[in-house]
Amino acid sequence: MRRVVLVLLLLLTAPVARAQDTVQASDCLAMAMNAPPLMRAAYTPVALATNEVQLTYVGHSTFVIESAGGIKIATDYAGWSGGIMPDAVTMNRAHRTHYTDTPDPAIKHVLRGWNPRGGPVQHDLALGDVRIRNVTTDIRGSDLGRVPDGNSIFIFEVAGLCIGHLGHLHHELSPAHVGWIGRLDVVMVPVDGGYTMAQVNMFQVLKDLKARLVIPMHYFGPDTLARFLDRARADYEVTFAESPVLVVSPETLPPKPRLVVLPGS
Repeated sequence: MRRVVLVLLLLLTAPVARAQDTVQASDCLAMAMNAPPLMRAAYTPVALATNEVQLTYVGHSTFVIESAGGIKIATDYAGWSGGIMPDAVTMNRAHRTHYTDTPDPAIKHVLRGWNPRGGPVQHDLALGDVRIRNVTTDIRGSDLGRVPDGNSIFIFEVAGLCIGHLGHLHHELSPAHVGWIGRLDVVMVPVDGGYTMAQVNMFQVLKDLKARLVIPMHYFGPDTLARFLDRARADYEVTFAESPVLVVSPETLPPKPRLVVLPGS
């Protein structure tokens, strides 16, 4: 019986492993392996140093990430990106608020976090001074069954930082997922506690990823966010930003884990 269970587990995880194991050399992965044990905000351009990246929270699960080289990326893009034209967008298919079937044709790179033909999808795109790659996870289907590879965690390597967007994550990460993701300095995490998964499980994901800067998203109002923050204060310094725009560099990362709430929803 134990042998049968082991074979079934290997069959269930094999498609994901094939997708992730082909990833090319990554600074974030290399550093991880060598590490010690709905308000619609408007995008605001700023001049960035080469070691800086700007994150703008434009609502729900959508951020605009801008590099010093002028590359603009919108995450979980459903048609709105703060009034700017992004060079690339990432999307997830859990709900219509995380993707669009009709992205603006002027967007050069549309990265869907799922494969419309089924099976895992793999992205590894070098775009100016940014690298975008993904690690697939499963989602719940309409009949509450598990749909393999239906969500992607997108990782953005820029300005010497590794920034992760968890998308519409529905389950805790396996050690293999954590290995494929690598080191994260910044992580955008859904904290709704239901549409994705329970907050206690999401905290386990954060514990596994060990990012020094955590930005909550996808929280549907102040009460849900407050419950998440109450639990977070045991492990994080919790701060509230006055602006939805945050400029980050390796030098400005907090020495201890910090959670920053950007105005949004």
